[in-house]
Amino acid sequence: MDYQAAIISSAVLDILRAFDPRVVGTLPLGLAVPGSDVDIVCHASEPTILAEAIWAHYRSCDGFVLYQWRALERPLVARFQWGGWPFEVFGDRRPVDQQRGWLHFEIERRLLALDDGRLRNAVARQRSQGIKTEPAFATVLGISGDPYLGLLDLAGESDAQLHLRLSHLMNSSHGIATA
Repeated sequence: MDYQAAIISSAVLDILRAFDPRVVGTLPLGLAVPGSDVDIVCHASEPTILAEAIWAHYRSCDGFVLYQWRALERPLVARFQWGGWPFEVFGDRRPVDQQRGWLHFEIERRLLALDDGRLRNAVARQRSQGIKTEPAFATVLGISGDPYLGLLDLAGESDAQLHLRLSHLMNSSHGIATA
């Protein structure tokens, strides 16, 4: 079963519909490696309600765990297996459009959409060496410092600016073409 079939058969997007669930991460980006999980981000203004919905439907799944921190800035996290796939659900009090996981996914998606294939190949090579997604993008793009913050900085750039950035990297001797 592929990950999309696992999402459908688990009904996770329907069950969590009230929480604006969105699939993010390496699977929809086409950058998965063995062991990649199905990442879902949700808006949980009341984390207890999300926790109850997840508990009610997935508590009997293999590998089920549910973490709910009391600190407001910490997300609720649930993990479980479905259809041979590991799932990880994040519930944050912020709307999904404001969550770092969504913002990282969106900038990565935009960059890959502007790419001619070289960025994707270079990031995939990094991922195959065990590098996490955001650090892999940052390495290939030459972003120094915190890779997570560096990618967030790119989120404010227009597609034209991102395309120009990619063009410069592709034409440099240390950029995407040789990463």
